[in-house]
Amino acid sequence: MIRSAFNVTLPILFGFLPLGIAFGLLFQELGYPWYFSTLMGIFVYAGAAQFMAIGLIGAGVGLLEIAISTFFLNSRHLFYGLAFLKSFGRWSFRKFYLIFGLTDETYALMTTIKVPENFNRERYYLFITLFSQIYWVLGCTIGAIIGDALSFDTEGMEFAATALFVVLLIEQWIKVRKSLPFFIAFCSSCIALVLFSQHMLLVAIILSIAAIMILRLTKVVSDG
Repeated sequence: MIRSAFNVTLPILFGFLPLGIAFGLLFQELGYPWYFSTLMGIFVYAGAAQFMAIGLIGAGVGLLEIAISTFFLNSRHLFYGLAFLKSFGRWSFRKFYLIFGLTDETYALMTTIKVPENFNRERYYLFITLFSQIYWVLGCTIGAIIGDALSFDTEGMEFAATALFVVLLIEQWIKVRKSLPFFIAFCSSCIALVLFSQHMLLVAIILSIAAIMILRLTKVVSDG
């Protein structure tokens, strides 16, 4: 079972390891001890949110705003977890960890692979989740150690975060295929940037959610 879980997670390894190294290198630019990067990989374990945190911490944004921004950014995982509530078995530490470790990549993998008949589904998912986080933590640690030990030129590497968000945007466009949510997000970002530049991200997220909720309520009223 362990070997099978390792084999099916190899694509995640090749994606998480270099991205984690990039995060570790960039995080060291903030001047924290190298193991802080490892701890973020263990306790935060959110690639896009961790890259976002680098920019927010560097800009002196408060922890509350970082926490709220991270929550909204990863709110889609709430629906991922709901889809696997039964598949993850009864409530236990294992189930809580499976929900915590559910990423875009592990969700995509678990919804496409076929668990062998002689394998316990919950344990199989556990090994997939565990291996995936190990890859990410390993990448964060390697990058942080390199950045701490060597004088490494990270100029331009911060674009990795931008590239990651662009990829997420493209993936969402492929799935949604509706222009209105993206138009709302674009307008909200422009308004937040012009009027609330110091809290741009948080304001943009709140404006986007408010606009979508208003449109939904308007549609419900008109249909009723």
